[in-house]
Amino acid sequence: MRYSAFSCICAFVFLFVSNTVKAQENTPYFEMVYRTEAPELLMRIYRPVAWKAEDSRPAIVFFFGGGWKSGTPDQFDPHCRRLSELGFVAMAAEYRIQSKHQSTPLGSFEDAKAAIRWVRENAATFGINPERIAAGGGSAGGHLATAVAVCDSSVLSDTRDTPDAIVAFNPALNLLVPKVEEVWGTEIYEQLEAISPMQNLAAGHPPMIIFHGEADSTVSYASAVSYAAEAKSLGVDPAPILIGYPGKEHGFFNFGRNGGADYEDTVSRMIGFFRTLGWLTQ
Repeated sequence: MRYSAFSCICAFVFLFVSNTVKAQENTPYFEMVYRTEAPELLMRIYRPVAWKAEDSRPAIVFFFGGGWKSGTPDQFDPHCRRLSELGFVAMAAEYRIQSKHQSTPLGSFEDAKAAIRWVRENAATFGINPERIAAGGGSAGGHLATAVAVCDSSVLSDTRDTPDAIVAFNPALNLLVPKVEEVWGTEIYEQLEAISPMQNLAAGHPPMIIFHGEADSTVSYASAVSYAAEAKSLGVDPAPILIGYPGKEHGFFNFGRNGGADYEDTVSRMIGFFRTLGWLTQ
């Protein structure tokens, strides 16, 4: 029995560490490569304390903000910690950004699609219910979390690459606006309709909650209002839940911002959203 137990331990370590880029010391997560072609991209994975490979837990993949130009998965570390404490397998994805990879929103979108496919393909390994995989993110990351639900990838796959729920913080939902063309230029702008959530809305939209500052001067609150209204008019059921925060600017929800009250409020409502879906019982 001693050798059998040792063999099981070795198998477990090989499974979770063989593709790990580096061990994470003094962190609640480990990292694995989810995109193997150059450039390799990492997924942070936060498992609950009582996690077992045989579990069937809900999961969420967060995408950081930064205008598809900058940012790191650190942004959603507090959210991942909180949800993993409640039983989620929480994840935060690295994806291509302009400052690091000379990429565009189009590449970022394909990485987000690849991330959702990877999680669903490995659901059994990670103790995840493959029908309870959410996408979350803020700003450009909120765009990615929504776009993976309503826009098609250029990659053909037998694995479903859409999430089962969306949590979006001040998301960029309509990319066909002058500000985006100014930043990315006409050539890129003319390709963005394919990955713009507003222009690809359809009735088969997953449950969604949106947190948006009403004084946001980076991504207008009106765009979120329009998105929620258009979804409702198309018969999306349940319709997206939009929660506006009067006087709040872009990024108001981040951990440590303005004393943390908005972070706590949005996280509490996010947890409530998952409870209404039946994904959380505690």
